Amino acid sequence: MSLMAQDLPVPRKCQDPADFLSILHVDDESTFLAVSKIYLERRGITVITAGSVREALRLLDTCCFDTILSDYQMPGINGIDFLKMLRERRCPIPFILFTGKLSEDVLAEAISHGAMFSLPKGGDPRLRFAELEQKIRIASQRYRAGETGQDMSPALPDAL
Repeated sequence: MSLMAQDLPVPRKCQDPADFLSILHVDDESTFLAVSKIYLERRGITVITAGSVREALRLLDTCCFDTILSDYQMPGINGIDFLKMLRERRCPIPFILFTGKLSEDVLAEAISHGAMFSLPKGGDPRLRFAELEQKIRIASQRYRAGETGQDMSPALPDAL
């Protein structure tokens, strides 16, 4: 059974208080999901995790999120194909690609399909997670600003 864009739900915008952020983190590496969840939740960001795109799609059907954070290289449906599916359904939730495989080709494809930010997983974990937290907060603020008619143009992703 293959998933088509028309099979996806159209996610709702969160109606939570301004200081409450909820993200969907999609990655097939359970240990990495657990570590990122602990880090981000200690900083006041609620993290719902999904081990696959299929699981993420089920969660999008019932929950609302301020930002979607996704790995690129996953079994079945990769992060770029997930982003394409979301955009075909006109899902406006900001998308951040957070991956160990951030080549120029992957970066260009992420940009062309509307990823707000793209970050590599490698490097100093403290710096990388601090940068990730900052990007999540920026993406979420821009998404919520869209409710007031402010510009929601995607920011330029970070360089490799």
